[in-house]
Amino acid sequence: MADPHQLFDDTSSAQNRGYGAQRAPGGLGYPNTSASAQAAFLADPVSNMAMAYGSSLAAQGKELVDKNIDRFIPVTKLKYYFAVDTVYVGKKLGLLVFPYLHQVGTALPGGRGRGPGVSRCKQGGRSPALGILPTPPFSPQDWEVQYQQDTPVAPRFDINAPDLYIPAMAFITYILVAGLALGTQDRFSPDLLGLQASSALAWLALEVLAILLSLYLVTVNTDLTTIDLVAFLGYKYVGMIGGVLMGLLFGKTGYYLVLGWCCVSIFVFMIRTLRLKILAEAAAEGVPVRGARNQLRMYLTMAVAAAQPLLMYWLTFHLVR
Repeated sequence: MADPHQLFDDTSSAQNRGYGAQRAPGGLGYPNTSASAQAAFLADPVSNMAMAYGSSLAAQGKELVDKNIDRFIPVTKLKYYFAVDTVYVGKKLGLLVFPYLHQVGTALPGGRGRGPGVSRCKQGGRSPALGILPTPPFSPQDWEVQYQQDTPVAPRFDINAPDLYIPAMAFITYILVAGLALGTQDRFSPDLLGLQASSALAWLALEVLAILLSLYLVTVNTDLTTIDLVAFLGYKYVGMIGGVLMGLLFGKTGYYLVLGWCCVSIFVFMIRTLRLKILAEAAAEGVPVRGARNQLRMYLTMAVAAAQPLLMYWLTFHLVR
């Protein structure tokens, strides 16, 4: 029964119940209309069709991008050149500095030997003198890249296989050592360091383009790829690092001694490696093929090998004083 002195009825309990019932769906005192609107939007067949079409376009665009990237940047092939381990890196660095200790013509496991002129080429599939090669790991001590089922084995299984890990790390280390040398001479500046890096990359690109043009003009049938060229040409940075470091420690005398040794080593390494790539036909037959075309190929091999010591000196002589 209402109080006779009360002017208005007490409806707070009813309002509270109504407000609470209203606030429950929205959480802030307002009805939650967004969920119902979204459900209605998704239930619309036109929107569903648009979403499906958009997903199809996105999938097609991703496939197109993947195809173009693989065409211009062969990611799958690059994985092969970085398949290295610590043992391979150590042996490869030793081979670059002491290529004279790399023996030629030792026997493979199973009693099957090979001579210095026998080549396991991609065109031939297998060498008739060797038959099928054993499964990795291999232990030959020659200058030929090993194949398994017409596919070159990973660098970690073959010390003769080209890789990009050592050239990439050697290039970065060369730039850091160049900055250290410039800093010790109070000549360091970001612009000068950038000029050092860009000039080294420019010379590398110029080398690759010149060799590819020469191979085209001489009509060399070889499995030497552009990435192989970058790998082989990038090995000279190892000797450049050693020369600059010895120059910082022992002056110009140490620089010239170490750089001279590394220049001769890289020359021998390039000659013995590239001759099996550029002179593939002659190496496969095991006998030198006489003729003007083969002489041009030999001159090209000698020119590529002789250019490495010149560039090693040109890119480092100003860093030692």
